[in-house]
Amino acid sequence: MARPSKRRRICLLPQSIGFAPEGEAPDTLVMLVDEYETIRLIDLEGLTQAQCAAQMKVARATVTAIYNSARSKLADALVNGKRLVVSGGHVMECENYSIFCCGTCGKGECETCLRPCKNRGMAIL
Repeated sequence: MARPSKRRRICLLPQSIGFAPEGEAPDTLVMLVDEYETIRLIDLEGLTQAQCAAQMKVARATVTAIYNSARSKLADALVNGKRLVVSGGHVMECENYSIFCCGTCGKGECETCLRPCKNRGMAIL
């Protein structure tokens, strides 16, 4: 019997859940929320895969697999003109998500940069 998968912690839900090329898109790809989160943390926030793994509370090897899957889907959507929808996945929101989540660490002070959170005191809805 396979071991149950661990829920991945996410700190920021996507603001847009779908992207499509102009005109008709022949197919639709589904990117899971945890795949979106790895792209956000590694490519946008500049975290290493090890830092991303600590943030998401999973093993680094798991982040590598999730990240590779996400990049493959992004490339397929861009190159082949497919619609991309962000939905689903085995995730849990950051424990401070609705209070002071900065989208990087889920705390009032960022673990990665040790500066006050850019959204400190602002609720994220």
